[in-house]
Amino acid sequence: MGLEIRNASLTDYESLLPLFRQVHGFHVEVRPDLYKENDTPVEREFFESQLADRGQHIFVASIEADIVGVIVTKEEEISENSFVKARKVLIINSLCVAETHRKMGIGKELTKYAFDFAKELGVESVELGVSEENASAIRFYELMGMATKSRKMEIRL
Repeated sequence: MGLEIRNASLTDYESLLPLFRQVHGFHVEVRPDLYKENDTPVEREFFESQLADRGQHIFVASIEADIVGVIVTKEEEISENSFVKARKVLIINSLCVAETHRKMGIGKELTKYAFDFAKELGVESVELGVSEENASAIRFYELMGMATKSRKMEIRL
């Protein structure tokens, strides 16, 4: 397959937009009360600020010159207080594989890459949020060894 995983660069923005749209489109579909349609869910300036931030890490998966997947992560430090211990975690903010390249192990490789990167950082855990509506993502993360840590609940009024 010739899959390569590397740090994203400024020149990747246009190639990543379809993936960002794919993720955002899912969110709009399942929660239109929270997410609004937007053809540019990640503005160029925001993408540039992510790349410039030493605590954020965007990795892309490519086959030859085509970007087929992305994982967006951010380091987070939790300060100690009277009820929690200080710790450092790596948050996965987004994972997307192009629809044309799903079921080829690309998401698995990107996630393993992020896990290995987290070990290099010396963080205590890798965490993410996933919509209850996204059963396939939940199964995927469980197969990757992740477990539910907590659940966020709501009542719509």
